Amino acid sequence: MNSSDHTALRILKQIRKAGFTAFFAGGSVRDKLLGREAKDYDIATSATPEQIEALFPKTVAVGKAFGVIVVVEDGTETEVATFRADGGYQDGRRPDSVHFCGAEEDAKRRDFTVNGMFYDPIEDKVIDYVGGQTDLEKKIIRAIGEPEKRFAEDHLRMLRAVRFAHTLGFIIEPATRAAIQKYAPDLAKISAERIENEFSRTLTESIKPGDALKELVDLGLMEHIIPEILPMIGQEQPPEFHPEGDVFVHTCLMLNLMKNPSRVLAYTVLLHDVGKPATAFMGEDRIRFHGHERKSAEMAEEILRRLKLPVKEIKQIVTAVDGHMRFKDVQKMNKSTLRKLMGAETFDLELELHRLDCAGSHRMLDNHQFLLGKAEEMKNEPILPEKWITGKDLRDLDVPPGPRMGNILQLAYDAQLEGRFPDRAALLDWLKTQL
Repeated sequence: MNSSDHTALRILKQIRKAGFTAFFAGGSVRDKLLGREAKDYDIATSATPEQIEALFPKTVAVGKAFGVIVVVEDGTETEVATFRADGGYQDGRRPDSVHFCGAEEDAKRRDFTVNGMFYDPIEDKVIDYVGGQTDLEKKIIRAIGEPEKRFAEDHLRMLRAVRFAHTLGFIIEPATRAAIQKYAPDLAKISAERIENEFSRTLTESIKPGDALKELVDLGLMEHIIPEILPMIGQEQPPEFHPEGDVFVHTCLMLNLMKNPSRVLAYTVLLHDVGKPATAFMGEDRIRFHGHERKSAEMAEEILRRLKLPVKEIKQIVTAVDGHMRFKDVQKMNKSTLRKLMGAETFDLELELHRLDCAGSHRMLDNHQFLLGKAEEMKNEPILPEKWITGKDLRDLDVPPGPRMGNILQLAYDAQLEGRFPDRAALLDWLKTQL
């Protein structure tokens, strides 16, 4: 057990010692039965929020009206919730009211059977009122009770069903699946922040994120997350470069090839060719997509702002998408251009995008290998060294500030990067002759 496990167990024992029922609930029980390490522990109890607050010195009333208190111990936050049944849901997110009840009634208002079990760590016993153990064995995601009712209560559960299925390697059972297809348009009522969080987790935690993306399309959910993805389906590409198929197939293949991706990499892969359908035209010899990288970058920025990703992440993704076609020319680049590409803040992201782009299409990795070799060559020196020539040097040569000075500084730095001069003095002497 790690420290958070011990802390959660100590909290549970203290609640029990005070005379209340208390179990571990939800995801930690599912993960224990699957032999996976739990990310966090939730406790369900018969104690009221006020009784929990009285038992522990440091608590946070995050959702007291819904029976939820966070207990803070040893720097760890453990959510403790009173057994409850929910009233109606007007907003498709939170219950209008709750009433406290017993463990069985509480289990039956939860989302999916695999998340609806309790575990008694004192007696080492699973309490399962909803058939969760059977569905775990069958590898099935099934809504508890009536699926339509569960999804009407919280529309985001439709997206969670896909995430659980693809992070666990399960399938969604037919009645649950049919209810998602029926109520998919209700996802549009959910805030962008909640959709982004769930969708991002699906992209970064799924065993095969590309397969998860296909299922989101099949269920009718994708058009309410990023509708710009849909035109990629059926958008043909030249088979000599893309033997795998259309733009959507290519993107799904790339997503499936990612290993433990960051959110930034996942969205960079997802959106790197989103502008292809808008730029497609039939040339003399084959279908072409002139400027698709610029169009993809513009669309990516609009999409990611809508999903409310952090500005810094949006900038990194847009930069990588905008520059991803440069990599086909790396072996022909002069030294200064290559060094600027490799010295960019987003180079590692762009290099991995390029690798996945090739691996998910023609599988020719010669440019990737070339760049790895160059990186090895330059590992003991700064790829972008400090500039020898500065604005002060040019002002001393009577060059006024302005566009001309900028052009001369760029010319000088390019010459330095290309190794055309042995030192600053030689470069400065050459500049004087140019001026």
